[in-house]
Amino acid sequence: MGKDKTSDKKEADKKNTSLRLDRKTLKALKIRAIEEDTSVQKIIERLVVAYLESPSTLNDN
Repeated sequence: MGKDKTSDKKEADKKNTSLRLDRKTLKALKIRAIEEDTSVQKIIERLVVAYLESPSTLNDN
């Protein structure tokens, strides 16, 4: 039971990145991912996509 060609294509289209999170934040994120039977990667990707789809707000940050 291997991956189908569609999943292989989706994985090939992904690129790696890294980020640094506070130790407590990362631990809580990992626990939440386990509780929701998902992965940290999927949670972060969902959050980033939602952020990018939301209206842009111009801040002076």
